[in-house]
Amino acid sequence: MSSGEAPLIEVKNLWREFAAGDETVAVLRDINLSIAAGEMVAIIGASGSGKSTLMNILGCLDRPTRGSYRVAGRDTSDMSADELAALRRERFGFVFQRYHLLGHLSAQSNVEMPAIYAGVSRPDRHNRAAALLGRLGLSERLGHRPGQLSGGQQQRVSIARALMNGGNIILADEPTGALDSRSGEEVMKILRELHADGSTIILVTHDRHVAEHADRIIEIADGVVVSDVRTAAAARPRAAVAQRALSGMRVRAELFTEAFRIALLAMKAQRLRTFLTMLGIIIGIASVVTVVAIGEGSRQKVLADISYMGTNTVEVWVGRNWGDPRAAQTAGLQPADSDALAREPYIAAASPKVELGATARFRNIAATASIMGVSEQYFDVMGIKFAEGTGFNEASVYRRAQDVVIDQRARKTLFVQGEDPIGQIILLGTLPVRVVGVAEDNPTIRNAENLVVFAPHSTVRGRMTGRTRLRSIIVKIGDGVSTAAGEAAITRLMAMRRGANDFRIENSDTVRRTMESTAKTMSLLISAIAVISLVVGGIGVMNIMLVSVSERTSEIGVRMAVGAPRRDILSQFLIEAILVCLLGGVLGVTLALAAGEVIDRFVSQFQVVYSLGAIVAAFVCSTGIGLIFGYLPARNASYLDPVQALSRE
Repeated sequence: MSSGEAPLIEVKNLWREFAAGDETVAVLRDINLSIAAGEMVAIIGASGSGKSTLMNILGCLDRPTRGSYRVAGRDTSDMSADELAALRRERFGFVFQRYHLLGHLSAQSNVEMPAIYAGVSRPDRHNRAAALLGRLGLSERLGHRPGQLSGGQQQRVSIARALMNGGNIILADEPTGALDSRSGEEVMKILRELHADGSTIILVTHDRHVAEHADRIIEIADGVVVSDVRTAAAARPRAAVAQRALSGMRVRAELFTEAFRIALLAMKAQRLRTFLTMLGIIIGIASVVTVVAIGEGSRQKVLADISYMGTNTVEVWVGRNWGDPRAAQTAGLQPADSDALAREPYIAAASPKVELGATARFRNIAATASIMGVSEQYFDVMGIKFAEGTGFNEASVYRRAQDVVIDQRARKTLFVQGEDPIGQIILLGTLPVRVVGVAEDNPTIRNAENLVVFAPHSTVRGRMTGRTRLRSIIVKIGDGVSTAAGEAAITRLMAMRRGANDFRIENSDTVRRTMESTAKTMSLLISAIAVISLVVGGIGVMNIMLVSVSERTSEIGVRMAVGAPRRDILSQFLIEAILVCLLGGVLGVTLALAAGEVIDRFVSQFQVVYSLGAIVAAFVCSTGIGLIFGYLPARNASYLDPVQALSRE
């Protein structure tokens, strides 16, 4: 190292102490050393001397109690956990005594792992991993898992992983300790070759024969450096490996894909346990979707039987009573009143209403018609369906379009030759209008004497009558709201807007109270099933994820050692929890659909009607369970200490 050149690694007055009951034990005491780029250094000492603790600190897996540690001039003491992860990812490569390869991944996938967190593109990391394994004599073992490799081959995979990101510092902790003599010699040969290429190699060993391969031997005893002997000159630092990094969005996509793949592998490895974990979610989701479908089927059947009565509609009129002589002098209802009502959450739909009589004419056929000026929501309020064409829309009302909907009697009376009425031009008085729809027969729109033609209220008021006042406003109250409560709310809103109770509300509700009671009971039942089943399922998810974190602590440590930040460890386990719940949701919905088929086949009183909203809500709920109950185990995983995680098998 030339004068004035900063060392690659510099340790000053470093201490590492651990609590031991009421006492504090100093494992490292006042360590001072520096290592230049390109050196091959062996740290030796007896068991318990502190050499492994020093290695962990040098690799940023542990922090000193006091003193300073700098890497390439950067002080590590002020770095956050994610900044230390980035330093490990960019600068270090670890070769462990027990290899620490992930058993469910192939040799190539194990080597690629550091590059995933570094944001290297998939083709680049595939090619580089294959090249590194080929260089180490494992070209024929790329797809083999660790259990299919010998100890020496596994250590070569570990070395290839250490080189993956092109880090210039290789930390080898007893690299030959678990190998036979022949495999150990092969590993040391590889490390010497890496040193010759310019890598900085730091060996931790108790074997002096292994240490003699180094240019410099540092001996530690009782936490103190007792000797530091240089045996050769440092090699030239090697050039960094050029790899194509991805953009931030692509990096997140790659990490998500990897986390998703690992989650599937983990679930596959524990099929029965995963299924039992899902069972609570499956039962809860299936129960909710099925009960909602049964309730909706029953509700629709009852509504179909009584819908012609309009039991959930009310109509607002000017005047306190029928025949009120002051009604003519009272400020009339305005379209803005209808719009205000339509925006209320308890209102399903609302429409202005004006009426006048006019002659409807098509070619040489004329008949007296009742012209109903309404909004596009009127058809929903009255439950009017279309036999042909469609109704006019909000845009038609806004621009006073000359579009109309006719009833069945108007179709039969005006189009006697069987013409298709859709698109035909008829006259209402002197106003030409275009027929856009034909309403199905409905008792609520029948007129004993005249044909019925529906037109936008803005068209009727602006082009036919010239008046701004409305005859009335007809309102459909939402199915989840009692008519009495809806009527009271409408009364308050209208009184506030008009400044007086100079209006009346008429309703025809006679049977909805029974339906409301039934709906309330059903809602309570659904809520009870959902809460009990899904909470039980959520607890099961949390339990399995806690077990998974405990079983895979060593894997977490490896991922942290190769540079995985906390957010990626968190997302890894969170994705697993969500995936378990989503699959549970899929199976639950499938079970509900199967149950519906059975009910439809054997029960004829009603039809099971599945709600897309309920199914979507089921998936949202299952995802939420994964997030809520999976977060704590995932957070615990992300906050594990790398050193402690690596030490657990």
